[in-house]
Amino acid sequence: MADVRFHAIRKTFGKVTAVDDVDLEVADGDFVVLLGPSGCGKTTLLRCLAGLEKVDGGRVLIGGRDATNLPPRRRRIAMVFQSYAVFPHLKLFDNIAFGLRMQKEPKTVIRERVDFAAKLLHIEDLLDRYPSQISGGQRQRVAVARAIATKADVLLMDEPLSNLDALLRMEMRAELKALLRQLGTTTIYVTHDQVEALSMGDRIAVMNAGRIVQLDSPLAVYDYPADTFVGGFVGTPPMNFLAADISRNGAVPLVNLSGGSFPLDDPEVGRLAGRRLVLGIRAEAIVVEPAAGEGLIEATVIVVEPLGSHNLLTVKTGDDLLKVSTPPHLFPEPDSLIWLRLEPGRIRWMDSESGRAIPLADPAAAPVPG
Repeated sequence: MADVRFHAIRKTFGKVTAVDDVDLEVADGDFVVLLGPSGCGKTTLLRCLAGLEKVDGGRVLIGGRDATNLPPRRRRIAMVFQSYAVFPHLKLFDNIAFGLRMQKEPKTVIRERVDFAAKLLHIEDLLDRYPSQISGGQRQRVAVARAIATKADVLLMDEPLSNLDALLRMEMRAELKALLRQLGTTTIYVTHDQVEALSMGDRIAVMNAGRIVQLDSPLAVYDYPADTFVGGFVGTPPMNFLAADISRNGAVPLVNLSGGSFPLDDPEVGRLAGRRLVLGIRAEAIVVEPAAGEGLIEATVIVVEPLGSHNLLTVKTGDDLLKVSTPPHLFPEPDSLIWLRLEPGRIRWMDSESGRAIPLADPAAAPVPG
């Protein structure tokens, strides 16, 4: 067993609380991504698990053992750092073998495991070179191979791809995901890059101000954010947020925005009348119509950004600026009028005071965590 459990973990630096009463369970073989902006506590939480930071409260359990006060060498973890941390004076073979030699493994075991890890990372032909003789991407592979070779119970990764260029980062992302699935090692991966988080993890723990604000599958985090922070942080572009209130047009609820109103035939929405609301919707869930019609919102095009696979429009409706994703053939002129249809099934409702999502009793909708 190599499950990981954080129970009420707290870590402070002087008057700053970096990790604030965090609970998290990572099952054996699970791949969990800690996602959040700089300073949210994700790397500190990882270092608390590794034993590189002493917690101020709570417990860390690894494989059912209380590891809270164990030194790093006894926690059976391996860590890949953002800076790679390869030794420049050692050949690649010796870099990968370093942890095994610290564990005093026999030479035959060291050779076997180094060869195994090097082949997995496609660097078996480079083992006689020094780090200065290989590229940044290859040095990253060495760091991952060194961690894999130790056959640790838990693999920790702290923004391991952030120093690579965009194309190499995309290639390594796919390779690393396939590799970790093949190994089945319990993995906790820290990143501020939402694309990495959405594309790689089995689950994402979104952190803000030292707390986990949502823990869910990547699709649930994207489609059903727990609050306006998650919706605004996850997604490119982030979720659109509009001040809204609900009134009634006979039996049908009417959604009133600063740029206009439209009916929404959903009795659950009608029950939100009288609350201060925020309407959240993704750019790709807004359909552009060329002419006015029932249920459409008028908008003025501000900017058009052609992105190849689609165009990204910035439009203004009433007091609100929105991002709208359109097919590449739809290319309206700046300052022109367009009309927007908000897909009813993709609208998310948030409380304007707390920012928390308001789950509706819709059997087709996934539940909102938290």
